[in-house]
Amino acid sequence: MTAPFRERLRATALLPYAEARLEGYLADLADLVAIDSGSYSPDGVNRMADWTRERLLRLGFDVERIAPAPTHGHPVGDLIVARKRGDLPVAEGGRRVLLVAHLDTVFEEGTAAARPFALDGCMARGPGVSDDKGGLLAGLSALEILEETGARQYAELVFLATPDEEIGGPASRPATEAAACGAHFALALECARENGDLVIARKGVADFRVTVTGRAAHAGIEPERGANAALAAAHLVVALQALNGHWDDVTVNVGVVRAGTRANIVCPEAELRVEVRSATAAGIAAARSAIEAAAARPAVPGTTATVEQLDLCPPMEDTPASRRMFDLARKIAAELGLPLGGAATGGVGDANVIAGTGVPTLDGLGPVGGADHTPEEWLDTTTVPLRVTLLASLVAELGDGRIG
Repeated sequence: MTAPFRERLRATALLPYAEARLEGYLADLADLVAIDSGSYSPDGVNRMADWTRERLLRLGFDVERIAPAPTHGHPVGDLIVARKRGDLPVAEGGRRVLLVAHLDTVFEEGTAAARPFALDGCMARGPGVSDDKGGLLAGLSALEILEETGARQYAELVFLATPDEEIGGPASRPATEAAACGAHFALALECARENGDLVIARKGVADFRVTVTGRAAHAGIEPERGANAALAAAHLVVALQALNGHWDDVTVNVGVVRAGTRANIVCPEAELRVEVRSATAAGIAAARSAIEAAAARPAVPGTTATVEQLDLCPPMEDTPASRRMFDLARKIAAELGLPLGGAATGGVGDANVIAGTGVPTLDGLGPVGGADHTPEEWLDTTTVPLRVTLLASLVAELGDGRIG
């Protein structure tokens, strides 16, 4: 059955709505930046969650608030999952679109007071102004524009706000994966790159622990009875670092080395912590196999090595489906007179977790910002209206199933 004709909502028609919201956007941004919401500051993160929940309720979303279990002994704030059904069921071509932003920052308590929100010409500054309070606000502003213009041609919109993205999302990951279940498309609201690019790919990260076991002996009287785990570990460090360059876009880094307790004992045990980053799941798997192969061939007789994978954040891969989303974003941007590029990055985020569930994902859909995680963090306020318009139009066109 052929879906009924639906008139396309032109981006240029939405731009005046975004321009009219700029003053309110900046006022809200100042309020949010004034909240200390570091990942391990649950009270501040929950103030962000309170604010986000109220905004979504006013938009007619059904809002679920989840208190995740503490991670690594540290409590984190709450997570928001909000849903709103549209007027176009899946059976008639409608799609479910997931938007994701995060409530936390990397900054310690007291940073908001020490470095408050400020406008320097068109540049907004303050802790989290770009990462990710500016992106969170952009997403909510886009949803408001769609509601105001009556653009409800989608099956469902899902808005996810996580409390622990800056520490890898360990507490929110199950809820993030659950929110992604059934979504057709995902849009991550990290701010655009400094040159305005969207993010079309993010490397995945796998963390490993390599434990080297040797045999202790008196280093002065009978060293020949020992098997030096520190020496075996040193050979492994060289071998693992040499893996760099074996595959395109895969990096291997031995970041931590621990060995021994006393200088007069032949070292009986050592530990390496190894990080692998790759743009593809296949690259991570290849690197893991190579690490395990190197560990199986210890350079020091009498030693053994075991490899344990501690964590895995899947890559956000550059796939044909995500490319179609990017092509649609470029088409909309061109209508607005906005040149738009795509970038790959080695950093990870909530988009990685969502892409790992198989949902086509595009990131960097907030305004243009930069210097994240530093005192110089900035957001270019002149980019807000166009970027909010781009986001609103993209949600509308994805939601009504124009690209499948």
